[in-house]
Amino acid sequence: MPEHSGTNNKRLTRKQARDLDVQISFLEGLVRRDPECVETLQMLGDHYAQRGKPDHSLKVDQQLARLEPHNPLVFYNLACDHALNGEVDRAVEALEKALALGYRDFTWLAKDPDLLQLRQHPLYRNIETRIRKMKVKIP
Repeated sequence: MPEHSGTNNKRLTRKQARDLDVQISFLEGLVRRDPECVETLQMLGDHYAQRGKPDHSLKVDQQLARLEPHNPLVFYNLACDHALNGEVDRAVEALEKALALGYRDFTWLAKDPDLLQLRQHPLYRNIETRIRKMKVKIP
């Protein structure tokens, strides 16, 4: 599954934005026809994130979480969506679930721009403690 975290921070050219909008429109049509197609939802969530639409990406990732309840990357992306939408408690909950399911890219987690505000929040200290208990060095 593509990880769409951090991609919404890049400035798109007008052409890139237009092309992305066309792709999003196409994928939205596919999702309307088959709302349980995981691959299509993954691409759509990635494109929404690239386009800087965390509220749209959140809805897609919530659907993916229902379809893929054991996929750590789904819950990592869900944490990013919640963080970008200012929902710190939900971001922490999703990130903790991602860790419990096996998410282990701690280097990216420590620098992911989507999680910047979350990392600055006191609730993040619990996550850092949990990672340390896994005997993993946090960058």
